[in-house]
Amino acid sequence: MMRILGIDPGSQRTGIGVIDVAADGRCSYVHAQAIKLLDAADFPSRLGLLCEVLESVLDQWQPQQVAIETVFMDKSATSALKLGHARGAALATVVRRHLPISEYAPRVIKQSLVGRGAADKDQVQHMVRLLLSLPEVKLQADAADALAVALTHAHMSATASRTGISTQLLRRR
Repeated sequence: MMRILGIDPGSQRTGIGVIDVAADGRCSYVHAQAIKLLDAADFPSRLGLLCEVLESVLDQWQPQQVAIETVFMDKSATSALKLGHARGAALATVVRRHLPISEYAPRVIKQSLVGRGAADKDQVQHMVRLLLSLPEVKLQADAADALAVALTHAHMSATASRTGISTQLLRRR
Protein backbone atom coordinates (compact mmCIF):
# COMPACT_ATOMS: atom_id res chain seq x y z
CA MET A 1 0.00 0.00 0.00
CA MET A 2 1.30 3.45 -0.95
CA ARG A 3 -0.08 6.61 0.67
CA ILE A 4 0.03 9.77 -1.45
CA LEU A 5 -0.61 13.34 -0.34
CA GLY A 6 -1.85 15.69 -3.05
CA ILE A 7 -1.54 19.44 -2.59
CA ASP A 8 -3.39 22.15 -4.51
CA PRO A 9 -1.60 25.27 -3.27
CA GLY A 10 -3.37 28.58 -2.87
CA SER A 11 -2.83 31.81 -0.97
CA GLN A 12 -6.44 31.91 0.29
CA ARG A 13 -7.18 28.18 0.52
CA THR A 14 -4.87 25.22 0.00
CA GLY A 15 -6.38 21.87 -0.86
CA ILE A 16 -5.11 18.70 0.78
CA GLY A 17 -6.01 15.21 -0.42
CA VAL A 18 -4.73 11.86 0.83
CA ILE A 19 -5.28 8.56 -0.98
CA ASP A 20 -4.04 5.01 -0.59
CA VAL A 21 -2.94 3.05 -3.66
CA ALA A 22 -3.11 -0.74 -3.46
CA ALA A 23 -0.62 -3.03 -5.23
CA ASP A 24 -3.21 -3.67 -7.98
CA GLY A 25 -3.49 0.09 -8.61
CA ARG A 26 -6.85 0.65 -6.95
CA CYS A 27 -7.07 4.00 -5.21
CA SER A 28 -9.06 4.68 -2.08
CA TYR A 29 -10.01 7.88 -0.31
CA VAL A 30 -8.33 8.59 3.04
CA HIS A 31 -8.73 12.31 3.79
CA ALA A 32 -9.41 15.67 2.14
CA GLN A 33 -9.65 19.22 3.41
CA ALA A 34 -9.26 22.82 2.38
CA ILE A 35 -6.98 24.84 4.62
CA LYS A 36 -8.65 28.24 4.97
CA LEU A 37 -5.87 30.81 5.20
CA LEU A 38 -7.87 34.05 5.06
CA ASP A 39 -8.42 34.14 8.82
CA ALA A 40 -4.72 34.86 9.38
CA ALA A 41 -3.78 38.44 10.25
CA ASP A 42 -1.59 39.09 7.20
CA PHE A 43 0.02 37.29 4.27
CA PRO A 44 3.13 36.07 6.14
CA SER A 45 0.81 34.68 8.82
CA ARG A 46 -1.13 32.83 6.11
CA LEU A 47 2.07 31.13 5.02
CA GLY A 48 2.86 30.23 8.62
CA LEU A 49 -0.62 28.78 9.10
CA LEU A 50 -0.23 26.76 5.90
CA CYS A 51 3.04 25.26 7.19
CA GLU A 52 1.54 24.47 10.62
CA VAL A 53 -1.53 22.71 9.23
CA LEU A 54 0.52 20.86 6.63
CA GLU A 55 2.89 19.65 9.37
CA SER A 56 -0.14 18.34 11.26
CA VAL A 57 -1.45 16.57 8.14
CA LEU A 58 1.95 14.97 7.56
CA ASP A 59 2.06 13.79 11.19
CA GLN A 60 -1.46 12.42 11.17
CA TRP A 61 -1.62 10.72 7.75
CA GLN A 62 2.06 9.74 7.22
CA PRO A 63 2.19 9.87 3.39
CA GLN A 64 5.08 8.17 1.62
CA GLN A 65 4.93 10.38 -1.49
CA VAL A 66 3.71 13.89 -2.21
CA ALA A 67 2.37 15.41 -5.42
CA ILE A 68 1.78 19.13 -5.88
CA GLU A 69 0.29 21.25 -8.64
CA THR A 70 2.65 23.65 -10.38
CA VAL A 71 2.04 27.39 -10.60
CA PHE A 72 0.01 28.66 -13.52
CA MET A 73 -0.37 32.27 -14.58
CA ASP A 74 -3.40 33.59 -12.78
CA LYS A 75 -5.36 36.81 -13.30
CA SER A 76 -2.42 38.98 -12.36
CA ALA A 77 1.28 38.82 -11.64
CA THR A 78 0.56 39.64 -7.98
CA SER A 79 -1.81 36.67 -7.69
CA ALA A 80 0.69 34.36 -9.36
CA LEU A 81 3.43 35.58 -7.00
CA LYS A 82 1.27 34.94 -3.93
CA LEU A 83 0.40 31.49 -5.27
CA GLY A 84 4.13 30.85 -5.75
CA HIS A 85 4.79 31.85 -2.14
CA ALA A 86 2.12 29.42 -0.88
CA ARG A 87 3.50 26.68 -3.10
CA GLY A 88 7.02 27.39 -1.81
CA ALA A 89 5.85 27.20 1.81
CA ALA A 90 4.19 23.84 1.13
CA LEU A 91 7.26 22.51 -0.70
CA ALA A 92 9.61 23.62 2.08
CA THR A 93 7.43 21.91 4.69
CA VAL A 94 7.43 18.63 2.74
CA VAL A 95 11.15 18.79 1.86
CA ARG A 96 12.01 19.09 5.56
CA ARG A 97 10.40 15.63 5.96
CA HIS A 98 12.59 14.19 3.19
CA LEU A 99 9.55 12.95 1.26
CA PRO A 100 9.71 12.48 -2.52
CA ILE A 101 7.79 15.21 -4.36
CA SER A 102 6.35 15.12 -7.87
CA GLU A 103 5.00 18.21 -9.60
CA TYR A 104 2.17 18.28 -12.15
CA ALA A 105 0.85 21.09 -14.32
CA PRO A 106 -2.91 21.77 -14.14
CA ARG A 107 -3.29 20.67 -17.77
CA VAL A 108 -1.59 17.33 -17.09
CA ILE A 109 -3.87 16.71 -14.10
CA LYS A 110 -7.00 17.42 -16.13
CA GLN A 111 -5.72 15.29 -19.02
CA SER A 112 -4.92 12.41 -16.67
CA LEU A 113 -8.35 12.38 -15.00
CA VAL A 114 -10.78 13.60 -17.63
CA GLY A 115 -8.95 12.95 -20.89
CA ARG A 116 -8.64 16.57 -21.96
CA GLY A 117 -6.42 19.31 -20.60
CA ALA A 118 -9.12 21.96 -20.78
CA ALA A 119 -11.63 20.15 -18.56
CA ASP A 120 -13.65 22.27 -16.15
CA LYS A 121 -13.74 21.90 -12.36
CA ASP A 122 -17.08 20.03 -12.38
CA GLN A 123 -15.66 17.39 -14.74
CA VAL A 124 -12.57 16.96 -12.54
CA GLN A 125 -14.71 16.66 -9.40
CA HIS A 126 -16.95 14.10 -11.11
CA MET A 127 -13.96 11.93 -12.05
CA VAL A 128 -12.46 12.23 -8.55
CA ARG A 129 -15.77 10.99 -7.09
CA LEU A 130 -15.93 8.12 -9.61
CA LEU A 131 -12.31 7.01 -9.18
CA LEU A 132 -12.52 7.08 -5.39
CA SER A 133 -16.10 5.73 -5.17
CA LEU A 134 -17.25 8.78 -3.23
CA PRO A 135 -20.93 9.68 -2.77
CA GLU A 136 -22.57 12.18 -5.09
CA VAL A 137 -22.06 15.06 -2.67
CA LYS A 138 -20.22 18.08 -3.99
CA LEU A 139 -16.62 18.11 -2.76
CA GLN A 140 -15.03 21.38 -1.70
CA ALA A 141 -13.24 22.53 -4.88
CA ASP A 142 -9.72 22.88 -3.44
CA ALA A 143 -9.93 19.53 -1.64
CA ALA A 144 -11.20 17.83 -4.83
CA ASP A 145 -8.34 19.40 -6.80
CA ALA A 146 -5.83 18.06 -4.26
CA LEU A 147 -7.32 14.56 -4.59
CA ALA A 148 -7.00 14.98 -8.38
CA VAL A 149 -3.28 15.77 -7.97
CA ALA A 150 -2.81 12.64 -5.84
CA LEU A 151 -4.75 10.48 -8.35
CA THR A 152 -2.66 11.85 -11.21
CA HIS A 153 0.49 10.89 -9.39
CA ALA A 154 -0.86 7.39 -8.71
CA HIS A 155 -1.72 6.91 -12.40
CA MET A 156 1.56 8.38 -13.67
CA SER A 157 3.58 6.27 -11.22
CA ALA A 158 1.74 3.10 -12.32
CA THR A 159 2.33 3.90 -15.98
CA ALA A 160 5.99 4.67 -15.33
CA SER A 161 6.38 1.38 -13.47
CA ARG A 162 4.76 -0.65 -16.27
CA THR A 163 6.68 1.03 -19.10
CA GLY A 164 10.01 1.69 -17.44
CA ILE A 165 9.72 5.38 -18.37
CA SER A 166 10.26 7.91 -15.59
CA THR A 167 7.30 10.02 -14.46
CA GLN A 168 9.37 13.07 -15.41
CA LEU A 169 9.45 11.97 -19.04
CA LEU A 170 5.75 11.05 -18.98
CA ARG A 171 4.83 14.54 -17.74
CA ARG A 172 6.59 16.11 -20.73
CA ARG A 173 4.54 14.15 -23.28
